[in-house]
Amino acid sequence: MSLLTIILNILLPPLAVFLKHGLGVTFLISLLLTALGWLPGVIHAFLVNGSR
Repeated sequence: MSLLTIILNILLPPLAVFLKHGLGVTFLISLLLTALGWLPGVIHAFLVNGSR
């Protein structure tokens, strides 16, 4: 995982997921979790972006 990805995971989780996976279910889940609370969005972004 690059430094840019880590920074985006923390600051803008949906953007980090979008850049890695594009538009899709993963992006929508990230967007929803970030809207519900910043921390769930960050955790999801790290889990999704760190797995590949």
